[in-house]
Amino acid sequence: MKKVFKTFKWKRLLVGVFISYLVFTFIRFLSEQVITKVFFDKVNYTDINFLNYMLDNMQYSSMTIILSSFLWFVIYSIRLLEYNQIILEENKNTEIKFLKAQINPHFVFNTLNNIYSMVYFQSDKSLIAIDKLSQIMRFTTYESQKEKIRLSDEVDYIKAYIELEQLRHQENVLVTFDVEIKNEFEEIPPYILSPLVENALKHGEVSDSEPIEIQLKVSSEKLIFKVKNKIGTQKKDSLGGIGLDNLQKRLQIHYPAKQQLKINNEENHFTAELEIDLK
Repeated sequence: MKKVFKTFKWKRLLVGVFISYLVFTFIRFLSEQVITKVFFDKVNYTDINFLNYMLDNMQYSSMTIILSSFLWFVIYSIRLLEYNQIILEENKNTEIKFLKAQINPHFVFNTLNNIYSMVYFQSDKSLIAIDKLSQIMRFTTYESQKEKIRLSDEVDYIKAYIELEQLRHQENVLVTFDVEIKNEFEEIPPYILSPLVENALKHGEVSDSEPIEIQLKVSSEKLIFKVKNKIGTQKKDSLGGIGLDNLQKRLQIHYPAKQQLKINNEENHFTAELEIDLK
C-alpha cells in the first residue's frame, strides 16, 4: 500500500493487490503444507490442484487483503491530515511574521519622513516627535512579537501614533477618538486596529471642521471599530495599500468567519468599519 500510494495509479493498485494475494498464498502454503508436514505430519490439502488452490486462496485472502489495506489507508490518512495541519500552521505563522514585517517598516518610513520635515524646518517639536517615536518603537519591538496583546495596549499605541501625527499640524483638533471598552484586558492580535488609523492619517484631509473620527466600542461579545475621514487630494505613495491589504489578510487568519471589514467610499469621505465577534 505504501508503494501504491507513493504515486497513485490504478495499475499500481491492481499490481499491489495481486502481489499481496501471491504473498498470502505463499505464506498459507508454507504454513499449512510445509511446516505442518514437517512438525505434525499433516497437511491441509492432501491433493493439490494448482488452479483450484489459487482460486481457493483468492477467496480466503480477499477479506485479509481488504481489511489490512483499509486499516493501512486509515492510518495513512490520519498521518497525512496531521502532517498537512502542521504545514498549515507553519505557513500561517510564516505569513503572520511576514505581514508584521511589512507593517513595521511601513510605519517607520512614514514617521521618519514626518520627523525629517520637522528637523528640516527647525521645528521645536522635532525632539518631542523623536521621543514619541521611541515610545512607539518600543511597542513595535516587544508587543508585535506576541500572538496577542491587551486591547488597552493597542489603544495606547494608537493614541501615541495620533499624538505623533498631531505634532505636524497647527490645528488643535485633528482627531476625535471615542473609546468605550467594558474589558480593557480583552486580548487581540497586535496591529489589528492601528492600520485603519494609519491609513486615515496618511491619506485623509484634516481640518478643524472635519477631523478624523475614530470610534471604538467593545463589549463582551463584539468589537466595533470605525474610522471616518475626508478623502485627501494629495497623490498617494506606492506604499499606500500595504496597511489595509495586510489587515484583511491577518483578519482572515486570526478571525476566520468571525469578522467583517466594511469599506465605504462616497461623498468625498472614506469610512472603514471593522466588526469582530469575540465570543
